[in-house]
Amino acid sequence: MSLFDDDFYSTRVTRRTRQDIRPGQRTTTGFRTFSAFRVAIVSSLVSMLAVVLVYMLISAGHKPGHEAKPALAGGQPFVETSEQIISASEKVRPAVVSIINYTKQAQDPKAKDGNNSNNGDNGNVPQNASLGSGVIYENKDGKAYIITNAHVIADAAKVQAVLMNGDKKDAKIVGQDTISDLAVLSVDSHGVEAVAEIGDSEKLRVGEMVIAVGNPLGFGDSVSQGIVSFLHRIVPVSLNQDGVYDWEQEVVQTTAAINQGNSGGVLADLNGRVVGINSMKVADTGVEGIGFAIPIDTVMPVIDQLMAKGKVVRPYMGVYTMDLATFLDNPPVGDGTNAQSGTPKMVMPDNVKDGALVLEAVGPALDAGLKLNDVITELDGHPIKGTLDLRKYLYNKKSIGESLTVTYYREGKKEELKLTLTEKDNNK
Repeated sequence: MSLFDDDFYSTRVTRRTRQDIRPGQRTTTGFRTFSAFRVAIVSSLVSMLAVVLVYMLISAGHKPGHEAKPALAGGQPFVETSEQIISASEKVRPAVVSIINYTKQAQDPKAKDGNNSNNGDNGNVPQNASLGSGVIYENKDGKAYIITNAHVIADAAKVQAVLMNGDKKDAKIVGQDTISDLAVLSVDSHGVEAVAEIGDSEKLRVGEMVIAVGNPLGFGDSVSQGIVSFLHRIVPVSLNQDGVYDWEQEVVQTTAAINQGNSGGVLADLNGRVVGINSMKVADTGVEGIGFAIPIDTVMPVIDQLMAKGKVVRPYMGVYTMDLATFLDNPPVGDGTNAQSGTPKMVMPDNVKDGALVLEAVGPALDAGLKLNDVITELDGHPIKGTLDLRKYLYNKKSIGESLTVTYYREGKKEELKLTLTEKDNNK
């Protein structure tokens, strides 16, 4: 098939033409064929030269460094991963601060160097002061507000925030919540220029690269990189640090190094946006690359409450409990009688192995009639296996002012009562 409608490029000879040729007769067929062949070659060369010329003209008008590039989400231009890490670090690091917690022991001039030393290269930090991290998330009305972990400022007599440039500022505790392990501090905003951009942790994907920024072991302004290993990981925590797991925290698992002192610091995406607050790590022999951050979508509603009220308001029942299963596994020595109160030995049906054993009843629970050694097995008909279930049901399903139906066992007999939930500051 030629490029044209006729057979200009064809070298075929028709049957009629062959029949018209006589022996000894002069013919121009071969000459015409050869001429057509030459024209084809010349045409091909011209076409090639035209293509080369067009390409050269295009190249001459093309400036290096302006090639079109694919874009990331949010319109961010694509760059190499190392450059993304550098850019994200440069964006978020100025908003990350080191937190110095001068505990009551550290304030005591007679106190000796304790086991809480994390001072690293912060030469002016007392041996007894504990270190952590925080991030400036808001700057308004002459105040800069910092998010950190509640455990970073636990038992604080005085708190300071150290900016990236080394400036130290006295910090005021605006509010804290031990259950969510979050706190808000405020400092004078003079000289504070950087404010972190809050991201969206729900958009994180497993395998996505992230960076952790904080003050590990006292080495402030440190950056580590890793990936998101798991979303919505549920880990048990001990609110009283007594080894008994009495709450569960939903966290983002990451391989970014999170060491002692990183708590309260930033987990950021490669756009430099805060997607989590570094909170904890698995510290055990042979364990590497398992750190946890509280997702920022969980953090911000708590921060809003701390800013507004200085605390997180939750429904209060008024019972201090332990798991029945734990009690049955480690029964008291003797007959189980409480010698001080004269409380009789706890009696339970053989088929009841789970519940929340009441150690003390106060407030609404006491007013409703709950007593020591009562075993709570249901709330509003919902099975309760222990203290964790009791807290989760109250905090996730109930509100202040609502009525609560409590099913419990007393001396082996199943009973039921109702109480009204009130408000209590969880930090008292």
